[in-house]
Amino acid sequence: MSVETEDAFQKELVELFVHEAQEWLQQIHVALDELQQSPPFERHRALAQTIKIGITNLGGSAATLNLSDVERASFSTLPFIEAVQDPSARISTDDFIALCKQLGHIHGALTRATGVTFDEEHVPASDKESPPMIATKELLVLLRGLQDQRTAPGSLQRNLIQTMMVQAEGLMGRGVEQCNLASIQEFLDRSAEGDEGFLQVVRQELPHLTTILQTLKNARVGPGSSSSDLQNVVERVAQLWSAAQQVNASHAMVFFMGLHSFLTIVEQHHVVVSAKNYDAIQSRLSQSVKRIEEWVESGRMERMAIQDVLPH
Repeated sequence: MSVETEDAFQKELVELFVHEAQEWLQQIHVALDELQQSPPFERHRALAQTIKIGITNLGGSAATLNLSDVERASFSTLPFIEAVQDPSARISTDDFIALCKQLGHIHGALTRATGVTFDEEHVPASDKESPPMIATKELLVLLRGLQDQRTAPGSLQRNLIQTMMVQAEGLMGRGVEQCNLASIQEFLDRSAEGDEGFLQVVRQELPHLTTILQTLKNARVGPGSSSSDLQNVVERVAQLWSAAQQVNASHAMVFFMGLHSFLTIVEQHHVVVSAKNYDAIQSRLSQSVKRIEEWVESGRMERMAIQDVLPH
């Protein structure tokens, strides 16, 4: 192989490596962001493993290309990952900062070795301006105050405040003294998006379900075309049940689960349902949609209350 051919081949390998390195770093940073939000133990271990695998792949590929600085920076990161991989251990904010700084060293080594400037999204948070933080203990006090205010009898509770209290207590138990306000806002935004998405799906499906149930009422679920209508409504209710599970809308989960079980029995055993029962189902369906709307509004109010007490 000529020198020119070897150089071209090496250049091609480096370009491929740069692409893979960007993907690995993206996965690593996404996992690290979630890891700092005190996920459940099993999820914590999985995220730490994702980071470890990404770093190992990065260092191994760098070694095959004789990019020794990248190789050293990558494998030097492993002890920093081990410092945060055990969710039962006492993990401090400094441990995460040290890991972020080490990722910054990898980024610098990659740039020097390949001549490629990586996108800004790949730069660790530690290399940027420090994000606004709130003391974990202060956050917990604020949340407890909100919880005490929102326990009026008959009020519809969403448990968002309770969920955040559990997360804050988990952080304190692991020695994390500061919480990233941006991460808290991201949690609230995801909650809002999930609520609105679920409500939109329910509203879209309501006219279809009402029409099919009316058709079944008129047909009394006998043989013929009504069987396909019945299968259609069973599938649609199953989708709504699944959507309710994804946003943990417990009352909607119970309703759609019960409706799905009932309609499945009707479908499998060819049960003839009275018009009166179909009227009752449609009434319950309308009531459930109103309850979902109240549930979404309760979540919106709870998120606003959380945002109001947080530092701005």
